[in-house]
This record gives sequence, structure tokens and C-alpha cells, in this order.
Amino acid sequence: MAQINNLQLKQLIEACLFVQQKPMTIKALREGVLAQFSVSRERVSAAIGELVVDYQERGVNLVKVAGGYRFQTQEALNPFLQTLWQEKAPKYSRATMETLAVIAYRQPVTRGDIEQVRGVALGSHILKTLSDRRWIRVVGHKEVPGRPALYATTSEFLAYFGLDSLASLPVLADLESLDALFGKPSEAPQPQEELTHE
Repeated sequence: MAQINNLQLKQLIEACLFVQQKPMTIKALREGVLAQFSVSRERVSAAIGELVVDYQERGVNLVKVAGGYRFQTQEALNPFLQTLWQEKAPKYSRATMETLAVIAYRQPVTRGDIEQVRGVALGSHILKTLSDRRWIRVVGHKEVPGRPALYATTSEFLAYFGLDSLASLPVLADLESLDALFGKPSEAPQPQEELTHE
């Protein structure tokens, strides 16, 4: 296998993370862009750590989300950058966001579980919207009559909301807290392919 010095390693990782539209794990980096080089997980992790420090005081930061790393704008700058985005982020109904919260906090859940928590019938268009957005997916079927689908969130959900893992979800006292929790997603490039939790 080819050798790579620490500066070249850091530059290659930086360039790869810069062009990717999804968070990259250390494993994905080693098996992808670094596959032809003899680099340990520790060396890759150290290079990423240096990049995190290098970008701390810049307008763009290197952050860990959805189990991987990506560049995103400093949160404090987002209000000033809004004019650069021609398309506004779609607005989702309260019912859609409540459904997403129930799935995120109670997963895996069935449609019946969601209806029980929310206390109202769940329109199929809500699950379709969340599936189309690639925030949720079917992860199996409950072993009861009818074998209803079990829903869980995806890594794309974590990436969109700037979470590293489900353990990063804030403590939610009740469904009234949803506006504070899901009202303002992080502004970052959106992954184009569905990922599973690692």
C-alpha cells in the first residue's frame, strides 16, 4: 500500500469532506478516498481532530453529526446568509413534526403507537412526507396480528437536525416543546442518499 505523510493526509481528508454532501465516518474515509494508503483509524482521527481545531474560529466549522464529519456554517452566521438560499426550507405542519418527534423518541414505533401518543388518527400523507424526506424508514414489522410496520429515524434525520446520535436528542418534557426542538434545523448541505445509524 502507498504511504501518505500527515500533511497530505490532512489535506486529502479536508478536500473529501469539503466536496461531500453527507457526513463521512472515519470508516468511510478509510474505505473510500484513503483506501490506497496505509493509514490507521488513529491517524485519520488525529487528522480530523486537527482540522476541527483549524476551523474553530472560521465561518465554516468541521462538526460531528450522524456519526460522521461534515463542514457547515457557523450557526451565528446563518441569519446573515439567508439571502444566499433562493429556496426557503419547506414548512411542515405541527402534526408532521409531532409524528417525527414520537418516532425519534420512541422508536421503533408503529402507526398505532404514534396515534396513541398523539391521541388522533394519523394521516398516511404524514408518514409519506417523512419517508420522502428520508427522515424515517421502515425497520421491520411488529409480531402482532396484521404485522404493522415499525418506523425509525435515519442518519439523514440526524444530519439535518445537526445531531451526532439519538443520544444527542434534547430532553423533551412534552409534545408542546416541539416548536423549540424542531423549529430551526441547522443550515447545512443535505445528504442525497439514505443512511442507516451506525
